[in-house]
Amino acid sequence: MLRKLLILTAMLLCLTGCRAETAEPPVKQPGKTVSPAVKVTIVPDRIAEHISGMSDAQKVGQLFFARCPETDAAGFVTQYQPAGLILFGRDFEGRTPETLRAFLAECQSAAGLPLLVGVDEEGGTVTRISGRDAFRAEKFRSPQAVFAAGGWEEIARDTSEKDSLLRSLGINVNLAPVADVSTDPSDFIYARAFGQGAEQTAQYVSAVVRQMSDDSIGSVLKHFPGYGNNTDTHTGAVFDERPMEAFREQDFIPFAAAIQAGADAVLVSHNVVLCMDDERPASLSPEVVKLLREDLGFDGAAVTDDMGMGAVGQYTDAATAAVMAVNAGNDLIISSDLPNQYQAVLSAVESGEIPAERLNEAVYRVLRWKRNIGIWKP
Repeated sequence: MLRKLLILTAMLLCLTGCRAETAEPPVKQPGKTVSPAVKVTIVPDRIAEHISGMSDAQKVGQLFFARCPETDAAGFVTQYQPAGLILFGRDFEGRTPETLRAFLAECQSAAGLPLLVGVDEEGGTVTRISGRDAFRAEKFRSPQAVFAAGGWEEIARDTSEKDSLLRSLGINVNLAPVADVSTDPSDFIYARAFGQGAEQTAQYVSAVVRQMSDDSIGSVLKHFPGYGNNTDTHTGAVFDERPMEAFREQDFIPFAAAIQAGADAVLVSHNVVLCMDDERPASLSPEVVKLLREDLGFDGAAVTDDMGMGAVGQYTDAATAAVMAVNAGNDLIISSDLPNQYQAVLSAVESGEIPAERLNEAVYRVLRWKRNIGIWKP
């Protein structure tokens, strides 16, 4: 009877936009169990309440982590109201910290909901910010070099220094750390990876995620389900032929550890992983996202890799890919073609091709991320 009552309560909460905070467990006595009156504290779910007042167009905007346009970025934000902007190297050229802060403040002023502002600042070969003299005298070192210089203490210090620089500029998300396991210098991903085995990589990404959380910088694990020794998906399709056992015994270990440590988001790659889905890139595959949710227990934001990359273009057009990505279970699309992809997703929502439940679930995770890193209070 108690179990039925709790189930009915949970169903009611889902319908009313509230959630159960606590429920008193049964009281155990020698030889029997006595169930007390159920005590459920009802608290409003402010995120769900906010979503209920949003239009479909506003919700669809929150599905996109868009590449910052070269001109009229504030107008772009006003028109599409994306979840966020991603800055690339070109966005730092010709700017100083002062002018970048002013630029991002203008973009934030144009947004109805605070923007996620992201950058790839991994260190080593990927340094969008520190690779510019106006922002830092030296590039941030690769994870391998940082660890070699000072072990785990230096990993934490280096992460904190990155986070401090990002915050000072108005950036609140770093698309890092790289959770891919690679020990072979000939691998495409090796220079960006920790360069050690699964357990050591798990320790690395967990340490970085915890430090980023302490510093209120959003983290994005990449590249799920694990890059392995595959080639570059920026230029074309990549087919991963490894068996599922290889992923469970190696690639999943760092992702699972960092998720347990509190990772905000997981970026899903464009690799076609044959043992999971031999027909679609991982970013468009419900089977791959299901593994992330069910096997690794991740309930944060699932983010696609950039839909403008060659591996997707060989499979389908960008607009179709955006719709497929949402229906596969992704919550955020990294987009270099927002106008076309936005319209395709909005049309799919209006036609019912993307169910309302799927749309609201994705938007909920995005807004929860914004709340968790302190940029939005519902």
